[in-house]
Amino acid sequence: MVLKGCKALFVAALASLAVAGNTQAGEYHVYSCRTPSGESAPADGWSGSKTGTYTYAENTCQQGGALIAGLGDEPQRTANTDVATWAFGAPTGATIAHATLWRAGDADGGAAVNAFYEFWFAGPNNLNNPENSFGGCFAGVECPMGVGNTSHPLSAENRLVAPVANLGVHLYVNASCGGVAGYECKAGTGDPNNYAAVVYLYAADIVLEQSAGPAASNVGGELASAGAVSGTSDLTFSANDPGAGVYEAIFNVDGQIVQSTVVNENGGKCRNVGQTRDGTAAFLYVQPCLGSVSAGVGFDTTKVGNGLHHLIVSVIDAAGNAAPVLDRNITVANPGVPGPPNGTNASAQATLAASWKGTRKERLTSSYGRAQTVLGRLTGPRGVPIGGALIDETATPEYAGAKPLAMASPRTGPDGRFEARVARGESSRTLVFAYRAHTGDALPVATRRLRLGVRAGVSLRVAPRTASVGRSIFFKGVLKGGPPPAGGKQLVLEARSAGGEWIEFDVIRTKAHGRFRASYRFKFPGPAFYQFRVLCKQEADFPFLEAASNVVRVRER
Repeated sequence: MVLKGCKALFVAALASLAVAGNTQAGEYHVYSCRTPSGESAPADGWSGSKTGTYTYAENTCQQGGALIAGLGDEPQRTANTDVATWAFGAPTGATIAHATLWRAGDADGGAAVNAFYEFWFAGPNNLNNPENSFGGCFAGVECPMGVGNTSHPLSAENRLVAPVANLGVHLYVNASCGGVAGYECKAGTGDPNNYAAVVYLYAADIVLEQSAGPAASNVGGELASAGAVSGTSDLTFSANDPGAGVYEAIFNVDGQIVQSTVVNENGGKCRNVGQTRDGTAAFLYVQPCLGSVSAGVGFDTTKVGNGLHHLIVSVIDAAGNAAPVLDRNITVANPGVPGPPNGTNASAQATLAASWKGTRKERLTSSYGRAQTVLGRLTGPRGVPIGGALIDETATPEYAGAKPLAMASPRTGPDGRFEARVARGESSRTLVFAYRAHTGDALPVATRRLRLGVRAGVSLRVAPRTASVGRSIFFKGVLKGGPPPAGGKQLVLEARSAGGEWIEFDVIRTKAHGRFRASYRFKFPGPAFYQFRVLCKQEADFPFLEAASNVVRVRER
């Protein structure tokens, strides 16, 4: 069943158109019920409660369902007495910095005199008033046909972002009979699932902020004291954290992170499940890692070349707050000889420069179908060019779960310059160029990161271009590029009169190969001229920026 959103009829809209350092707090994500990729997840941090008969607060997340707050369509209820609630609470020392929810629901039980069925969200307190509630659905007042799409839990129409004013240490999801105390909601009316009011919370991506960080003590082991190290060298320490728990040991050698090791996985809870766009860690539990650990971590010295190195070891909590563990110079003495030098004048003190051709910028926004070129140069100390060197290139498309892809390695010329191309039709991506001083080195000595944002390519055709009241026009077109999201990419059809604002009148999805079709029948007589376009909004599962199609003009007689 598809539940229609709260919006005015498009025919009315067209009629009106015809007239007019670690000083900052750390953050981490907690996924509830579903991950961004759609996998089932626990609902840690949520608790359900209910009052009244045939009132439900059910958790079906592990079965691929939702957190359900609902009132059955029996019996007759007195306003403000029966309510089903799911409440999320941030752990001690943390606050909710951001929350994105995916939900659908209805209040099909309807309204009576001074009483009506409803569902609504609240925070930081659970009070049903404008200061604490948002995203509500009230029978007879707003969204009489419900909101969201129960067939596609993670669809864009189910997405709800909690306003900043509603963030704190709690979030609430409620279904109830509301209105004036003493009045009664109707009985015996409801949706096909026999709910008079219901809200399904399919997923939540909650960002928790933690100010206090970890602390380390009792540092020991070979890595902390030996004059020379080889192979895997051990480091021991104790650590504690007052919030999300002790997460990883980070090894930084000569200014580059070469190893990160989870200190204790806490039975699998302290495991980053990823899929974030901001680079922070994501977990399935509000307090994923142990608050206190005695750690023994091995450092693989073969990841760096032989010789003297500056080593810094830090411990971070799940929110990314860091504390120092070790800061010293070490001498690595592993048997064996490094590979041949990578290029003429090869150097471990190389400088790698790269930018988009014609811009000298690290970031570039482009349109679909345009090829782009990266220009770079590799030099050693005092600007001496390193010629004939292979530059490793990887590309990571910008969609949830994308992995880096190895690209053809450009080679520098005698002057140290190189060129790399991004072909027509490629998506938004992050490019990383890396230089290794010797062939086979595990660690690059110089890197450069560039980002390319590509606007989606959308084409639109409309026929006929002249219509009249009672007649239909037909839309068809193609969304270019991929990979497409599962179930197709959501597109928005918009219209306006000349000089007016664009107004959404339909939401559609692409079919095979990005093709789409739709139609509209005119309800009001002309004459009038309208413009139509298709809008492709940016989403985590489609690696392109927001873009609009060509504009098509239609005359209504």
